Amino acid sequence: MKTCYEPLSPLEQSVREILLQVIDPEVGENIVDLGLVYGIKVEGNVAKVNLTLTSQACPMGEMLLDDIHANLTRLLQNEMEFDINLVWEPPWNPDMMSAEAKQRLGWN
Repeated sequence: MKTCYEPLSPLEQSVREILLQVIDPEVGENIVDLGLVYGIKVEGNVAKVNLTLTSQACPMGEMLLDDIHANLTRLLQNEMEFDINLVWEPPWNPDMMSAEAKQRLGWN
């Protein structure tokens, strides 16, 4: 599985671009720049995404997963299936955010 910052195939890049549009409702930042997306891999017509939440107790987790699936389905339509895996290892921490997200959130 490739991280969001490794070279991605064109279809994997499309998945990444869609995930950039998914905003964490509590933080107001996209899930890719927050470092919540751990990997993207497209095999055949299945897009696999490993991701995490800022905490296991995240009250918006189900809503976020629904948003991810809705965006992927709407933008890639029926040509793809999605395997979205919620993982907890490694645990998320603020160091996983992109430099841009840290700057936008004032974490410099």
